[in-house]
Amino acid sequence: MAPRPFRLHIGMLLHSHSPERIQIKAPVFELRVSASAVPEGANLQLDVTLEPTVGGIVAHGKLVAPWSGECRRCLEAASGLVQAEFRELFEHDPSDEMTFPIKHEQIDLEPLVREAVLVELPQAPLCRTDCAGLCPDCGANRKDVASCDCTVDLADPRWADLDQLKSDS
Repeated sequence: MAPRPFRLHIGMLLHSHSPERIQIKAPVFELRVSASAVPEGANLQLDVTLEPTVGGIVAHGKLVAPWSGECRRCLEAASGLVQAEFRELFEHDPSDEMTFPIKHEQIDLEPLVREAVLVELPQAPLCRTDCAGLCPDCGANRKDVASCDCTVDLADPRWADLDQLKSDS
């Protein structure tokens, strides 16, 4: 059976009044949204504090994971770091889907981690914030200025009548 680095035994913590801080560095697989993903086998860094409370454990902390994808403007490689903070409750008998279960004196942080990363992954990644994208006429990457000397008219003919009113005043 493969090791489960995000599954933690909390038997002693349930009977304690002191929080416990844990740091985990391990991969989480198959984390992808439309145009970006955590690379397979890449380590996610988790810094979590577990605090005993009446009826359960509160887990709060932050995580950092690398991501990669394709730039939505120029179609070149894009990458960065996902950073997320979380605060979630683990209970013995969760009454709804708003909390996570405690089973056999263990908690599994992986569903929490997956959810936090998926929410933060960029849906439309950029290689850099000022990426100019591709030329709509010739398709050249605009960051390679020498490869494109097209003059692009950004005026939309559907707005020509309004543009005329603007130039008359």
